Amino acid sequence: MLLALICWAAIFLLKNPYPGRYSNPEKKAVYIRYHDGKYTLFRFGKPFFVNGAAGTTHLAELKLAGGNTIRTWDTLGLDKILADAEKNNIAVVAGLPMPYNEDMDAFYNNDAKVQAQFERYRKLIIKYRGRRGILCWCLGNELSYPLKPKFFKFYKVFNRLVDMIHREDPDHPVTTTLVNFQEKYIVNIKLWTRIDFISFNIFGAIRTISADLQKFHRLWSGPYMITEWGIEGPWEGTNQTAWSAFIEPTSDKKAEQYRELYERYMPVKDPGFLGSMAFYWGYKQETTPTWFSLFDKAGNKSASVNVMQYLWTGRWPAQQAPGVKYMLVDKKGAADNLLYNPDSIINAQVFLKDTTSKANLRFDWFVQPEDWFKLKHFYNLKEKQSLDELTVSENKDHFSFHAPKREGPYRVYVYIYNNKGYFATCNTPFYVVGAK
Repeated sequence: MLLALICWAAIFLLKNPYPGRYSNPEKKAVYIRYHDGKYTLFRFGKPFFVNGAAGTTHLAELKLAGGNTIRTWDTLGLDKILADAEKNNIAVVAGLPMPYNEDMDAFYNNDAKVQAQFERYRKLIIKYRGRRGILCWCLGNELSYPLKPKFFKFYKVFNRLVDMIHREDPDHPVTTTLVNFQEKYIVNIKLWTRIDFISFNIFGAIRTISADLQKFHRLWSGPYMITEWGIEGPWEGTNQTAWSAFIEPTSDKKAEQYRELYERYMPVKDPGFLGSMAFYWGYKQETTPTWFSLFDKAGNKSASVNVMQYLWTGRWPAQQAPGVKYMLVDKKGAADNLLYNPDSIINAQVFLKDTTSKANLRFDWFVQPEDWFKLKHFYNLKEKQSLDELTVSENKDHFSFHAPKREGPYRVYVYIYNNKGYFATCNTPFYVVGAK
């Protein structure tokens, strides 16, 4: 009998972790209200559905595209970010990083480090709590939330910070992020932490989130936000070459995937859904300089930016990016496992959707080395130097170059620009063998 009561109490707490918190919220700057079976985020007294992006730059473009929120991972440069956000009426999910908690001794069992972080974050919260741009605080990114004795100290440290934020800044809720929809972590977060809502970083797995939510509905149906979503990452079973180089879709294919993922799989009708943030609103080197970047270094826009505007507003921009179909290298594709001897001549060609526009486009070709495959896809996080000395000839959609002299993996890229501030990209990995 006692065990049954405990189980029912746990289920009640999971579904209603803080009875009354959402049904009659105080009139705070930002709060979540539960009414008629639905959770709604309010900002300055009005319902606020998050149409946002993960990133800290190009906020004027975000506003123009219909976006209203950005997400940071830390507080570096937060003064400038908030000033830009407030200028463009953009809300900010401000990240408070926490050391990864699998190795407890590295941080959480060190009382001096824990206390120093606590004092530092308390000063940050006090400094920024009155800023109009703050939407909420995100404590930790993609941490583990298991129910293991060694993690009890982590939960104590984590909740002490949550309580401090609630005390010092009652105007803004607190969240944390999970990688995908992890049921056991959701249970532990709701039972053992005091955050206000859960956030998910989810890419290819967004295809199953509605089914996951429905299956888990009897146990948990609280408010949540998607703080990162986007095209499939290279860690998600993407096609690879024989040497484990990931084959990247063209910018056109990625734009199509953003639209498909949102229109078909985003849980917009789920009563707990508070909104989402597309990844990545800016320029980011991860695997390649083009995989996740919706902008280039100079601020030119990809086709995916236009897709986001359409998804947020229902309207397409007047200007479009160049259309690219694919690249061939010596008449072969990336899946053909392109192998070359050092110093041999390689010929690449990019194929456009509209060949009549070629004369009005600019083509920027380059070759970069790549890191070898590394565990958990932590490679090529720092952009490599382009090997411009390899170029033999470059003529619009054609590029000829020498194979590098050093054995290893490489990739040939092309950026295609129009005169309207847009670009398209594609690339092909290859491997140099037989070097002396």
